[in-house]
Amino acid sequence: MTGNAYQQSIDRFAGMLMRQAAWPAAIVLAANMLAPLAARARGAFETLPAAVALSLAAVSAVAVLALSALLAFDALLFRLMASHDDMSSAGAAVDDMLARMRLKLLPPSPRSLDERMAGTRRLLTRQRIALGLFVAMLLAAGFWAPR
Repeated sequence: MTGNAYQQSIDRFAGMLMRQAAWPAAIVLAANMLAPLAARARGAFETLPAAVALSLAAVSAVAVLALSALLAFDALLFRLMASHDDMSSAGAAVDDMLARMRLKLLPPSPRSLDERMAGTRRLLTRQRIALGLFVAMLLAAGFWAPR
């Protein structure tokens, strides 16, 4: 795939990544602002199971935010790839930039677009798991809070 079709495909993928990075982060930030207020009003900090669940929710919130940041960074890397005319020069440019930033060693040959997308999809899956854990722990804290 070269030329305009390649660039449009990468650009659509990068746009999808930005959306997938934004909405879970927004949910986590909003819930983290409201959850302590609701937990304090219901006395959730007084019971050990609810306090543990809230602590696990906080840890998973950090994981969701970190993974969202990584997904946004990947989206920007894909946008950089879309600015090149062919996949080989795009992959080499991204690999060179990551090597100069000392984030990754320069590989002997550039990875394919499919390999890069598969790695990003793994990050997306991890983000969804962390978001699920966050929601489950908030619900558990609400369940264990005294009435």
